[in-house]
Amino acid sequence: MGSRKDAMSLAQGIVHWGPPPIALQRLTTRLATEPAAVSGYVPNEGLPALRAALRTKLVERNNLHHYDVIVTPGCNQAFLNALIALCDDSDRVALFRPYYFDHLMAVQMTGGSDRLVVGECDPVTMRPSLAWLQRELAGPNPPKMVVLVNPCNPTGILLSRAELDAFSAACAAAGAWLVLDNTYEDFVFAEGGEHYCPAGPHVVHLFSMSKAYGMMGWRIGYVAFPDYAHANKDVPGQAPGTNGSGSGSGAQQALTAPGALAMAQLKVQDAVCICAPAPSQALALEALGAEGRQYVDGLIAPLRANRDLLRSALAPLEPHVAGGEGAIYLWARLPQGRGCQDDRAVVTWLVQQAGVCVIPGSACGMPGYIRCSYANLPPDQFPAAVARLRAGLEHLVAHGMTDMPH
Repeated sequence: MGSRKDAMSLAQGIVHWGPPPIALQRLTTRLATEPAAVSGYVPNEGLPALRAALRTKLVERNNLHHYDVIVTPGCNQAFLNALIALCDDSDRVALFRPYYFDHLMAVQMTGGSDRLVVGECDPVTMRPSLAWLQRELAGPNPPKMVVLVNPCNPTGILLSRAELDAFSAACAAAGAWLVLDNTYEDFVFAEGGEHYCPAGPHVVHLFSMSKAYGMMGWRIGYVAFPDYAHANKDVPGQAPGTNGSGSGSGAQQALTAPGALAMAQLKVQDAVCICAPAPSQALALEALGAEGRQYVDGLIAPLRANRDLLRSALAPLEPHVAGGEGAIYLWARLPQGRGCQDDRAVVTWLVQQAGVCVIPGSACGMPGYIRCSYANLPPDQFPAAVARLRAGLEHLVAHGMTDMPH
């Protein structure tokens, strides 16, 4: 946004609040009275008290029984841990377009560009295609790891219980891992909607405290994975994944052996970052209490009105607007013609002419679209940004990328 200093952002996927004040107060006290206790290394897998609290949360809020937890410095690290632990260098990874761009980059940076297979979503509803996945899983070289984000970044789509169970069953039958990124689990706005986590010995869940708890810069995420020492280890179809890179001898090691999946992830984490920051973990533990939950719920609820206001600003692009069921995004197709299908050019034009910034769909593998966020600006700024977007889109539809009157 450097070309226009007064530009307002509807781009970044963050919330406009910080962590629960009571949690910050308690952490401040600990920093003042016990600086050494919150300044050293902690176990690679996370503070025992935090992991215990997260296991309780997994059972009570996500209905995930017999799952263990590793705390990570953000959910992107959780994804990287899972990716390297679950996949050998010859294994294919499936994402769905439009995808979360950091998932793509993680696969590329670990040498998986030629092993990446990208599935399609329905062009109207933006829901990922189960039929496409079933064809891939039945093929001669099926993906070993299938990735879904629910609610979805970037589309704001919320998958139903039936849809998720169907994806899970397809992966289980083919011996593939299903990795679900639940970063936006607390942001459900669809009438009668729910955030649902399918369980199974082939299902790995990723979570984040960055969004709902306003802890973006504190970097706390976690991986929830089957505890094979206590859960039923029978996997429908072929047992999922082996991992050669996780073994010091280079021999393949079955990840369904008790402790093997945890160890494979911890080798990655120890080599990259050792552990999530101790002060951040202490803050997360405090934030998970009842007072923190009440604080979070009170801030998320008004976002429904933000969503509606943003949707009204996208009216010039109707009926090609999707999302709003969950997460903090709306996803819209740009007008056909007038050069407007070049989404990067349109985004630059919106900054320069309308003074508002959004994300180009090409960043998520789908040119010709934009992603708009409705949680990153405080209430006193959000309406002005939305008004700018509405004005810019109205001009774009009527006149293309020409100079707007000022």
